[in-house]
Amino acid sequence: MNELLSKYPQEIQQILAKYPPAFKRSAVMPLLYLAQREPGYVPRQALNDIAEILDISTTDVASIVGFYTLYYDRPAGRYHIQVCNDLPCALRGADQFLRELCERLGIEEGGTTPDGLFTVEAVKCLAACHRAPMFQVQGDGEIVYHENQTVELAMAWIEEVRAKAAAGQEAQP
Repeated sequence: MNELLSKYPQEIQQILAKYPPAFKRSAVMPLLYLAQREPGYVPRQALNDIAEILDISTTDVASIVGFYTLYYDRPAGRYHIQVCNDLPCALRGADQFLRELCERLGIEEGGTTPDGLFTVEAVKCLAACHRAPMFQVQGDGEIVYHENQTVELAMAWIEEVRAKAAAGQEAQP
């Protein structure tokens, strides 16, 4: 039984309707995003479900997860803080920003905070070189850029999110 199709029948039909039947494999990325929306990563079963829906191999689906920083293959924090540290951003202080942010959070790059809210990772090219240091946050079904950052600004945002999570409110990534 296809768990993804059972759980999201209307959303899947809406996604598939955007593509001609002969090219339905093009729906792999939106289906992956849908599959990871609730758990925060793409479970192995979802890879199989998407492959079945699109009539492609599970390996083809998994290769997309492995390539794009938008998808995760294992559990992580509710919010994924992705710091761009390619060369232009590094020249504007991204590497130092990443190190200091991780230090303040008490984790290593790629780690998750003890409260389970944040995973911090380095990624390449988020297309905001002129506004580095910057990071994007993926969480609660949204992706939001935070540009021209300092560690103090980032920590203020993190503390705001933590306060809202403690109060049971939806936070803005």
